[in-house]
Amino acid sequence: MAVNGELSDEGSSIRSQGRCQKHRQHPQFKQTVFCSSFRLFKTSGNKFAKSPPMAQETPNHTQRVAGWAAYDSSGKIDPFIFKRRENGVNDVTIKILYCGICHTDLHFAKNAWGITMYPCVPGHEITGVVVTVGSNVRKFSVGDRVGIGYLAASCLECEYCASSQENYCDQLQSTYNGVFWDGSITYGGYSKMIVADHRYVVRIPDSLPMDSAAPLLCAGITVFTPFKDNQLLDSPRKKIGIVGLGGLGHVAVKFGKAFGHHVTVISTSPSKEAEAKQRLGADEFIISTSADQMKAAKRSLDFILDTVSAKHSLGPVLELLKVNGTLSIVSAPDAPLDLPAFPLIFGKRTVKGSIIGGILETQEMMDLCGKHNITSDIETVTPDQINHAMDRLARNDVRYRFVIDIAGKTSKL
Repeated sequence: MAVNGELSDEGSSIRSQGRCQKHRQHPQFKQTVFCSSFRLFKTSGNKFAKSPPMAQETPNHTQRVAGWAAYDSSGKIDPFIFKRRENGVNDVTIKILYCGICHTDLHFAKNAWGITMYPCVPGHEITGVVVTVGSNVRKFSVGDRVGIGYLAASCLECEYCASSQENYCDQLQSTYNGVFWDGSITYGGYSKMIVADHRYVVRIPDSLPMDSAAPLLCAGITVFTPFKDNQLLDSPRKKIGIVGLGGLGHVAVKFGKAFGHHVTVISTSPSKEAEAKQRLGADEFIISTSADQMKAAKRSLDFILDTVSAKHSLGPVLELLKVNGTLSIVSAPDAPLDLPAFPLIFGKRTVKGSIIGGILETQEMMDLCGKHNITSDIETVTPDQINHAMDRLARNDVRYRFVIDIAGKTSKL
């Protein structure tokens, strides 16, 4: 089967798709489109020798693409052939080279939040090369090194889009598991190519490797935005804390040091202290399960960034802040966080949330990463190894981000 990127069809299964539709109106184009959701039905024969399953049919989706998708809540990733839209006047078509594996991908693959539309092609940490440019595009040319994060589209009219905060637009469209304006389900970066509106694409500095730059499009911008929102990019030296030393936390430590601050890592894992200090450059390390260490550090920090996605109490963390200190939360635990009132009111402290960033912020972040040589620490895997990487990610067995080498090897899943 000739598609964009070869894909082995050995061991693939065929599934049929039922579609239910509901009307929704696109605020920009003032026209009715269809929102599609899918139910999947297995055939009696699991094996099908000729081709992986095909996705939905949408009139302007004519480009056949090889990818990898989850089909049910088992989260298992298998080959998937689907169609992407034609390159429009505002679009660029990108040959995908690398795609990071975000913890969000694991949540969506397993339907942990109850909102997954199967088949689901994950991936919103995408780097690649432009191969086609629409007639209205002046920002990019064929051959440019580019990246795509979580944002696929927004209304371009609301107060948030007007202030370059597209990530808070009510009509935000996500790179995968979203419903695009034409009614199609969006498919992400676990695939050979993607068509994207150029307004949601950023340039990758030449100084950054394309593989280790990929996670910056999610992990990087997620921790960068709170630094910027709290005036920490070029402020006098502050004492900041980073809760958690994982995919987000290790990049946050790098940002904190690059911006000249005193950085304390707060973690439940004593084994991470040497790496935090010796390799990442953290100034101090607090074991959060040690009552003595937490007590000794009370009221010592100006700002704390909490990156931990597991359920935990915010009370002990708040106690580490000075009066008027700020705690910024960027993680998304599956269960509600415990937020006691006393540490807030007796310390005049602020708790804020933040999610990714706008496109201008993302480009600013990328440019600063190029200037300071900041990348994510990665382990590269082939498409054949996605399921193994997902299993390891679920056990937090990665330092610190998996990145799929999409272009390097044909899958034999």
